[in-house]
Amino acid sequence: MYEALLAPHHTEALDLPNRVAMAPMTRARADDDTGVPSPHAATYYRQRSGAGLLITEGVYVNALAKGGPGIPGLVTPEQVRGWREVTQAVHAEGGRIFAQLWHVGRMTHPLTLPGAVTPVAPSPVRIEGARIHTAEGSLAHVTPRELTAGEIESTVKDFAAAAVRAMAAGFDGVEIHGANGYLIQQFIAENTNRRTDRYGGSLEGRLRFPLDVVHAVAEAVGPERVGLRVSPDNDENEIAEADARTTYRELVDRVEPLGLAYLHVLERGRYGAVADLRTRWSGTLIANHNGPAASDPVAQARLVAEGHADVVAFGRLFMSNPDLPARLASGEPLAPPPNRRVYGGGADGYTDYPTAAQAKFAAV
Repeated sequence: MYEALLAPHHTEALDLPNRVAMAPMTRARADDDTGVPSPHAATYYRQRSGAGLLITEGVYVNALAKGGPGIPGLVTPEQVRGWREVTQAVHAEGGRIFAQLWHVGRMTHPLTLPGAVTPVAPSPVRIEGARIHTAEGSLAHVTPRELTAGEIESTVKDFAAAAVRAMAAGFDGVEIHGANGYLIQQFIAENTNRRTDRYGGSLEGRLRFPLDVVHAVAEAVGPERVGLRVSPDNDENEIAEADARTTYRELVDRVEPLGLAYLHVLERGRYGAVADLRTRWSGTLIANHNGPAASDPVAQARLVAEGHADVVAFGRLFMSNPDLPARLASGEPLAPPPNRRVYGGGADGYTDYPTAAQAKFAAV
């Protein structure tokens, strides 16, 4: 049933024992003052190192990129040392791990940012219909401050510098988070990018910042160590893209020649992005279907078998099934998605989900 998911995937950039990736998932367990990963993080990722590829939770690339309490960074030497413990634990089990580089843009709050400064964005467009999680609870969003052209250029450099630190921490590569309504997608979408300078207006202008980031990171660490995640037609975090098909075809066409490690496509909308972009992408394509229910492994296996994707990413099922590929191989039943301590806290709801073998032993 799952043969397509359990087959190896080999390219010049990736050498994966199976086609099951762990999707990036915010867990909010880092030290909130220092941004150093949780002392339990090495165990959490090591437990899941049977994945063909692990992609970390989003990691902030500069101080203004942090989205909420407990988010880890890749800015300071202490953060690098903390992540090195994680990569060493994963590599000791034979795993492969990429760090997801993240800037949330307007999706944060002054209480989260140093000095209680105002969040930044392409344009001063406030999120109206949702609230933001802070250390003081759920609060209304504030109107972000528009980035200057010079600050945009500095932010591009921050992505590249974070990628270099990721290599120093022992990661096998990095994934640029261009999805889910965060800063990169805020530049892409017309409703959040109302600039009239070279970073806005036309499609060329709206793609300038995303492409600058990809080029800078690829130049800094090598394109074979870089993945890009996108979520076309995804209205999450009040994003509106009028013509996602045209927009993302152009983005993919511009990125395709670079020889990146992979393109990670999160499909959540009317546009069938995975199948459409597959025809324009010659490298590895990772598919991730994000909806109200956890991804169905049978449907995901079909995506690979039919050639629409090379690898598929699972999120919630990896939280509660640390040995997910082994369970798919053996036919063991899958634990349901988690319903406790998804965000914040310590080991509870994080590293205490048993493997199938451990669950059987405990039941004896």
